[in-house]
Amino acid sequence: MEKIVALCKRRGLVYPGSEIYGGLANSWDFGPLGVELKNKIKQLWWRFFVSSQDDMVGIDGGIILNSRVWHASGHIKNFTDPLVECKNCHNRFRLDQLTGNCPNCGKNDFTQPKMFNLMFKTFIGPIENETSQVYLRPETAQAIFINFKNVLNSTGKKLPFGIAQIGKAFRNEITPSNFIFRTREFEQMEIEYFIEEPEKDDDWLSYFTYWENKIKKWIEFLGINISKITLYEVPEKERAHYSKKTIDFLYQFPFGNEELYGLAYRTNFDLKNHEQFTKENLKYRDPFTNKEFWPHVIEPSMGIERTILAILCEAFDDSNKERIVLHLKPYLAPYQAAVFPLLANKPELVNKAKDVYKILKNSTITTDNFLNVCFDDRGNIGKRYYSQDEIGTPYCITIDFQTLQDNTVTIRDRDTTSQIRIKIADLKNYLSEKIAKN
Repeated sequence: MEKIVALCKRRGLVYPGSEIYGGLANSWDFGPLGVELKNKIKQLWWRFFVSSQDDMVGIDGGIILNSRVWHASGHIKNFTDPLVECKNCHNRFRLDQLTGNCPNCGKNDFTQPKMFNLMFKTFIGPIENETSQVYLRPETAQAIFINFKNVLNSTGKKLPFGIAQIGKAFRNEITPSNFIFRTREFEQMEIEYFIEEPEKDDDWLSYFTYWENKIKKWIEFLGINISKITLYEVPEKERAHYSKKTIDFLYQFPFGNEELYGLAYRTNFDLKNHEQFTKENLKYRDPFTNKEFWPHVIEPSMGIERTILAILCEAFDDSNKERIVLHLKPYLAPYQAAVFPLLANKPELVNKAKDVYKILKNSTITTDNFLNVCFDDRGNIGKRYYSQDEIGTPYCITIDFQTLQDNTVTIRDRDTTSQIRIKIADLKNYLSEKIAKN
């Protein structure tokens, strides 16, 4: 983990938050390369789970909702963690994450546990009182539920169908930890998949299994070794208050086997409660039988930061003493290609390299996906190769003196370091084919 954290800062993937002010506990900013990786994951997730399926639509709900939403959803009452304080050093910890003595001072003398609500409070308007108090959302799901009827009326969707959303969520974690694994501000990729009211107890299981398999395919698509994934069925006493069944997809992080993704069967808890609180009819009317009911819900939930961390852990390779490599899937890499002049002090090579760079920069892999290419003339050619290896760039293109004669370039493969020569005119198709295959 220390090597990965160091690489992330050095190469502009992830920076410590508020660093020049001494930092802010476990907060992180995504740098130029980190935001490219983050945006690629979001774009690919949306295509994989939403735009490629006829039974999916999306929304982008607000971060701040009417505070009554959180009463109806049960978060005001139930969204809590047990908090204890060390009587010696006065640090506070989640009781369920303590393994014995205080991690800070080593003593074993704690206060009695108190339940601590994880939601961040703030106020709307100039007066700070109970009537103006609101919360930053601890999950993206509720914006979907309170817009269920709006989506239904505006799209005419029939069950089963899903509503997806990508967005920020905020949890006042007592002990955030392990780099970007557990933070107070994070981004979720969530789906609420609405299904018919089950006639028998296990009528929802086929939908649950479908989404379980879909998540597994997504994990493999990211280049994460599926053999490092363990499915953990969460026991009833550990499940969220709305869940009848939850499985966690655990990944073998360097710090332990921890939750990467979650899949929950939320029953009809949310729509039912929101109808009771608002007196608005949130039932679905079956177009064939005219029967009204609250749809039940299957919820795949995935965090972007944990996705990035798992990808980095999987891709990081320092087995070669000469170089560090991120073996990212080419379609995930911040840059798919880097263009170099062999010598940075030769104007004719630099100008030709910039021409090739401009050609590729404006090229597309598919109708909606541009090649992301960088230009690099820093240091010698060997150092440039190694710096691109560290950020996961799969292909490096070098313009040399032969290029000036026959318009061919050298392409170096990140993983094998093998090189071939190819015509500039064929570069776009070559890269597109390579990226599509990987």
